[in-house]
Amino acid sequence: MLISFQSIEQLIRTQGHGPLCLEPDAVHLWGVELDGSSHSFDQCVGWLDEEERRRANHLIHAENRRYYVLAHGCLRAVLGRYLRLAPDQVAMDRRAAGKPFLKTSSQDGSGITFNLSHAHGRALIAVSKAQEVGVDLECVRSEVDVTKLSARYFAPSEHASIMLLPEEIRSVRFFRYWVAKEAMLKAQGVGLRGLSDCEVVFDQEELNRDVQVRLGSQFTAPLRVRLLSCGEGWEAAVAAQNLDIVKQGG
Repeated sequence: MLISFQSIEQLIRTQGHGPLCLEPDAVHLWGVELDGSSHSFDQCVGWLDEEERRRANHLIHAENRRYYVLAHGCLRAVLGRYLRLAPDQVAMDRRAAGKPFLKTSSQDGSGITFNLSHAHGRALIAVSKAQEVGVDLECVRSEVDVTKLSARYFAPSEHASIMLLPEEIRSVRFFRYWVAKEAMLKAQGVGLRGLSDCEVVFDQEELNRDVQVRLGSQFTAPLRVRLLSCGEGWEAAVAAQNLDIVKQGG
């Protein structure tokens, strides 16, 4: 499955449409291009809660603030479709490690979980039910010092795998490891300190299929991880206990 990225304008136009159904343990993935107009930006600002506005205002660069507002506005528009609520009525909070979740009053016993990743003008949203979910999206960037970062944060086998490759393609492998590991950390609600506590084993590296993982003591539940196809120059992954049903949202 190739994840398609719809325009934010299209997502906002459809947010008032009928409610969406979500099967237990299914994962719905929403890709969005954060290319909204000033009107869309203003709508998203109006949907955010006080904490989200505070976080946005603390971002130094205007572009980062804009992408934050648009991405979190999109998240609210998507969740509102499942919860039968207006985007500004979706009530969220954060756990001690920073993972966001739906408050009981907003969730209304639905068991819906979610995760958001946004990078370089794109957002990827995962929505599930009765299980925690994590998602990560990255643009492959050759200027990143993959040798230094993988030696510091990755398992020895992962670092060795990257260093065996020709220098010009190491970035792709690095970011493929990164999204798989980050998706697991986000599903478990573990911070970046857990990067070296989960080991990814790539076999044929086929996109849209599960990859092997070895989890350390920081992970209290078994997780599956799947690489996602998001187009050339992009790497993405989703993690959850059950990935038998993964499909594009919308």
